[in-house]
Amino acid sequence: MISNQLAAALDRRNIHYGWVMVAVTFFTALVSAGTVGAPGVFIVPLQQEFGWSTAEISSALSIRFVLFGLMAPFAAALLNRYGLRNITLLAQLIVVSALVGSLAMSQVWQLVLLWGVVIGIGTGMTALVLGATIATRWFVARRGLVVGILTASVATGQLVFLPLLASLTERLGWRVALGLICVMLGVSATAVLLLMRDRPSELGLRPYGDTGTDPIVPPAPVTTPILAAALGTLRDASRAPVFWMLFATFFICGASTNGLVQVHLIPMCLDFGIPQVQAASLLAAMGIFDFFGTIMSGWLSDRYDNRWLLFWYYGLRGLSLLFLPFTDFSFYGLSLFAMFYGLDWIATVPPTVRLTAQRFGPERANLVFGWVFAGHQLGAGTAAFGAGLSRTLLQSYLPAFFTAGALCIIAALLALMIARQAKPAAA
Repeated sequence: MISNQLAAALDRRNIHYGWVMVAVTFFTALVSAGTVGAPGVFIVPLQQEFGWSTAEISSALSIRFVLFGLMAPFAAALLNRYGLRNITLLAQLIVVSALVGSLAMSQVWQLVLLWGVVIGIGTGMTALVLGATIATRWFVARRGLVVGILTASVATGQLVFLPLLASLTERLGWRVALGLICVMLGVSATAVLLLMRDRPSELGLRPYGDTGTDPIVPPAPVTTPILAAALGTLRDASRAPVFWMLFATFFICGASTNGLVQVHLIPMCLDFGIPQVQAASLLAAMGIFDFFGTIMSGWLSDRYDNRWLLFWYYGLRGLSLLFLPFTDFSFYGLSLFAMFYGLDWIATVPPTVRLTAQRFGPERANLVFGWVFAGHQLGAGTAAFGAGLSRTLLQSYLPAFFTAGALCIIAALLALMIARQAKPAAA
């Protein structure tokens, strides 16, 4: 296979194949991020073509966010049982099918079914759990940095896709922009098929940074039913207070990022007279700052107390959201917001993954993180619908941004309540 030949060639150059896994997963997550972020560009065109309200469109996106999160623990179980490559390919096939079907939609229920239910399930089958699984299986050293790099793919996806999608939508219509996403998903699926492998042992390798000398023992086949594996992990993890601390902070993380800014910042900018392409460029600027901020967060999480990192990340994010309404949406005000908000948009992920692995062990880290990530997407779904409802009923998004800012301050305080040293939860 190509992966075996490539692994042998890289080994001769003292390069671990784990970095190929990082590159493939980064590109896959980058395209997925474009898929997840695209509806923020399409809200106004859909309103203009079909007459749907912001609340109606937001309800579909809210369902997608919730399913995206609720699939995460089951995605971890699926990845463990059926393999990274198989599940990633299946997820991409589901998403492409929904996107192609949505080209002909004309009713709200079709939007809810395709963009809400089907894409929510498809994107949720990998989500951030795939990156966490790659980091914990393929790396012993530099694990936080790897999580930072793979998480930064979300920012890069916005940087690459959103301005392009906004420009295509404005010139040629939203269906052409959607077609581009389908093509990129096809390219990503090809890379996964050719290069992705499940574990280092399949290539006769140890995880990066593993200096052991014992013979490599292939892992025992996973036969636990998917539902039992996911729900059993929730039962065990929920007994530990640290799980609920991480769940609550990540709920607020989702409510203050994906569900609010990613979905509603562009239409809110339009309310203040800022053109759609310029608003998408603002999100892209955040993506630039977040790309570096998240990778730096991974580097820092390998070296410093992860609780204090979360405290600063949530605190600064909350202050930036509270500051946004006072920028008067001027060029300089929005630029300042983009810098501070962008630097820690998803910088919370590396320390959260590391705290999960420390408390629950590397073998169960992806399953437990799946449930923590479910909290993230429940928060995103709540904010996506709540902000849309605020716009429909109050004619303003600002109450939603004030609320999210206040919640981030609460999350910063919750992060410090996590015990500095905790006994591992029962396996």
